Amino acid sequence: MGGAVSAGEDNDELIDNLKEAQYIRSELVEQAFRAIDRADYYLEEFKDNAYKDLAWKHGNIHLSAPCIYSEVMEALDLQPGLSFLNLGSGTGYLSSMVGLILGPFGVNHGVELHSDVIEYAKQKLDFFIKTSDSFDKFEFCEPSFVTGNCLEISPDCTQYDRVYCGAGVQKEHEDYMKNLLKVGGILVMPLEEKPNHADSGKSRLVHLPPVAVRSLQDLARIAIRGTIKKIIHQEALSRAGGGLKDPPRFKRRRLRRRRMETIVFLDKEVFASRLSSPSDDNNNSEEMEEERREEEETKPSELKPDPPINFLREKVLSLPLPDPLKYYLLYYREK
Repeated sequence: MGGAVSAGEDNDELIDNLKEAQYIRSELVEQAFRAIDRADYYLEEFKDNAYKDLAWKHGNIHLSAPCIYSEVMEALDLQPGLSFLNLGSGTGYLSSMVGLILGPFGVNHGVELHSDVIEYAKQKLDFFIKTSDSFDKFEFCEPSFVTGNCLEISPDCTQYDRVYCGAGVQKEHEDYMKNLLKVGGILVMPLEEKPNHADSGKSRLVHLPPVAVRSLQDLARIAIRGTIKKIIHQEALSRAGGGLKDPPRFKRRRLRRRRMETIVFLDKEVFASRLSSPSDDNNNSEEMEEERREEEETKPSELKPDPPINFLREKVLSLPLPDPLKYYLLYYREK
């Protein structure tokens, strides 16, 4: 499925197209989509297709089309602090975007049938935390993944505020899915009328991760990072208010030279003619040269712009603290 919007040149252009087509409608969902580059969840040899509105599958690895994920994110009506269960969590792309909205006090669990996909998801999650500057713009609810069949979840598991199942669910399992929800929760899944009598093999109960209480260390890290972000924001406001803003830049309006129109009256006849001067040819070449220069000036540079500065990371690294503590505040991110 997919193909509802045109392909983008990069992740931002893909999100622009999803917004224009009204698949992305809320600011929270837009921020989450922009924070995580979809191409990062592709294998290197398939990244050319990352910004197309198409699903991708390679072996057990699967990504739904961007229009599907955006519809799901909007339908879940996510808010900070909620609990979320992703049935068929796959690469972890959706779970990570959800985690950006849930914040540090949410719950973010995923169940995936294939153990190799779980390993792939953990690698991608680790890559996002350690390398993405977008990570520092949010307080993240890190997803936890377990291997198993989502139809064999232990009956003593906790219930969730939000549940999503990407695979088709037969009508006979509808009540089972609803039992995973808290009262007033939201369940998003494709419901199929056709029964499925396929044998899933040896049954093994899936035990979801416990809902753990944050350690004092974690709470301190969250509080410190939040305080530093506020300081950075106040410094930015102070700098912006300290002087006049740069005046807006307007494109220079080009004046085109026009040849003079001459109208000649002869008795009752009227003739319109265009008279040229000896300098017209020179003027034309000058105009063409000027237009060429202006096009070069306004043509966007093919070079990629410098990456944005990660002010939180710079501020943490500048603190008079032991290096291990700095790296803890940065989630053990390498320099």
